[in-house]
Amino acid sequence: MPLYLHEVAARMAMASEVQSQISKNNAVAIGGNLAVNGNAGGGAASIVFRHQMSSVSSIEFMGSMGLRALLGVQTTRHISVHSTATMGLAMSLRDGSVNLSNTWTRQLSDTAHGNIHLSLGPESSIAVGWQRKEQKRSASGEIKLGTGSFGATANYTHRFSTKSHGRIAARIGSTALELELGGGRKISEFSTFRMLYSVGIQGIFWKFELHRGGQKLIVPVLLSRHLNPIFVTGAFVVPTSLYFVLKRFVVKPFYLKREKQKASENMDKTLVQVQEARTAAKKAQQLLQTVANRKRSRQLETGGLVVTKALYGSRKALKNRNQIEEVKDEVASQIIDVTLPLNFLVSDSGKLKLHEGVKKSGIMGFCDPCPGESKQLYVEYTFDGSNFEVIVDDLDELLIPQESHRI
Repeated sequence: MPLYLHEVAARMAMASEVQSQISKNNAVAIGGNLAVNGNAGGGAASIVFRHQMSSVSSIEFMGSMGLRALLGVQTTRHISVHSTATMGLAMSLRDGSVNLSNTWTRQLSDTAHGNIHLSLGPESSIAVGWQRKEQKRSASGEIKLGTGSFGATANYTHRFSTKSHGRIAARIGSTALELELGGGRKISEFSTFRMLYSVGIQGIFWKFELHRGGQKLIVPVLLSRHLNPIFVTGAFVVPTSLYFVLKRFVVKPFYLKREKQKASENMDKTLVQVQEARTAAKKAQQLLQTVANRKRSRQLETGGLVVTKALYGSRKALKNRNQIEEVKDEVASQIIDVTLPLNFLVSDSGKLKLHEGVKKSGIMGFCDPCPGESKQLYVEYTFDGSNFEVIVDDLDELLIPQESHRI
């Protein structure tokens, strides 16, 4: 069974783009791409000037040199609250052909939108697409029909955490038949590394991608042009198994140990600061106690809003909040009990609202129990005889009671 690992250096693609806001209504983007395939290759450089004509319309002028040398202009306008239309005109500098394109985009829901793209020119086509993006997952699909070709694409991405994701994609059409599986991980604030496994009519590939800002580097490794079932399975199972073994027994323990060490060092540095903050918070809670207890009793009598338990502190510590009582050292727990301050903030109408964008450590009776750590607020409460619970990030809005919090 032949392997073509020597083609690693012979197949490569990279792209880069830089954008600059030169004034309030004007922006410039300069980009380029390069692709090598065996003994053939090519590249292109492009520049785009964008002008915001009004709050609902903009116009772009673009030029490109290389394999697809062209000059073009396109304008975009919001035709309603949920709809956008784009019209473009491009002329090829190679053969003088002209292409007219129209795109209509419609927001279907808070997380989904669809579009229709019509292209008229040497290769006329119409495409219908759909995209959906949520916090943990995103998906998209498109069907395209042209005068000389047709195709359909679909992909799904699931975010396992803020740093890692998995992806599956499929392409089928007159010139393509391909299935792609893989995942990626954020390796720094601006960089993401992705490894993909691809099998199709062109062969079996591993693809290594590095994304940093507006730059992208893709290195495909051709494993075989023969679709042998055993090799197809092995090319996917072996690296996947190796990844999970290394992640579980090498990478994850290393990062957990390093994070624990950093947290310990940070705790030592901020020990005095946290102790003083906790003391000040306790004194503030003593001042609030009389009014808070009176409000709590009044809400109990009317079946209104009563906060039964509220904890504020480290996101990681709150995940193990059931074990907090076992930690005798308050500073080591990285959590502070804020039940009393929240009962104090309950309005006479039986509602509680903490505004978005404001750090909760600044609320009277609160403090920062873990400087430098990501924090959350966990609240258990009763309302109208029912139990509720909710957890929000430090800068997120808290609005209770809400039916979605019911246990």
